[in-house]
Amino acid sequence: MAFVTRQFVRSMSSSSSSASAAAKKILIKHVTVIGGGLMGAGIAQVAAATGHTVVLVDQTEDILAKSKKGIEDSLRRMAKKKFTENPKAGDEFVAKTLSCLSTSTDAASVVHSTDLVVEAIVENLKLKNELFQRLDKFAAEHTIFASNTSSLQITSIANATTRQDRFAGLHFFNPVPMMKLVEVIKTPMTSQKTFESLVDFCKTLGKHPVSCKDTPGFIVNRLLVPYLIEAIRLHERGDASKEDIDTAMKLGAGYPMGPFELLDYVGLDTTKFILDGWHEMDPANPLFQPSPSMNNLVAQKKLGKKTGEGFYKYK
Repeated sequence: MAFVTRQFVRSMSSSSSSASAAAKKILIKHVTVIGGGLMGAGIAQVAAATGHTVVLVDQTEDILAKSKKGIEDSLRRMAKKKFTENPKAGDEFVAKTLSCLSTSTDAASVVHSTDLVVEAIVENLKLKNELFQRLDKFAAEHTIFASNTSSLQITSIANATTRQDRFAGLHFFNPVPMMKLVEVIKTPMTSQKTFESLVDFCKTLGKHPVSCKDTPGFIVNRLLVPYLIEAIRLHERGDASKEDIDTAMKLGAGYPMGPFELLDYVGLDTTKFILDGWHEMDPANPLFQPSPSMNNLVAQKKLGKKTGEGFYKYK
């Protein structure tokens, strides 16, 4: 009987501790997304499409109107594919998602009732710090802050607030509705509760979260950017043409795009910005050394597909 009692007590204790741990996690229902660009709008779309109440914030009503139209167009394209046999269900999906989404030009007035703030503004540490420092004064005690930065140190952004334990990185990939991956970045101050809450949130979005420490570039960009720069160096040394390098990586490694095609697609200014930031943090690292030919193209405003010319010319 004593054995049965002990087993019962252990079982109850274990169940209680599991329930307690689960209770500690924040169930994210209300989301505020700051920044109505491609990334911010994409994050807002997937959150609204999965039943979250979402407020998308930007500086002007014009920007927000364009963002909302972009989201609606994206949803209609998705609905057309997903509900081919049932257009009415597709219309209902679009309407239901849009009903979960609202917009605002005043971030401070909406964060008081949100569970999560996701920032997706320009890659400028000063601006991000100013934004989070301001929102920190208005957000509720439990609210988690997250940055979608792809190149800046999360710790440097979190330090602008008094909630370093409720601050992490949530790095989505473009286009957000299509790309399954989200990098969840845990700083030395991020609490386990915050981390687990964000992992659960990503799963509710239908995404696949991976965890990484606050290291430059996290996982994907830390591997991708040095690969792209090494391709440029290979070409700079005259070892191979950019066309042959692209062909080799597509046919030999199975990549959908070659490194020079990808550089032009992403934007040479974006890659240079990331590399310059890493070089500033760790000047001795050979992987982070600047590329003369890329710097030269950026100086000439030849940034890739968006300007009509980068490493290749586009009509």
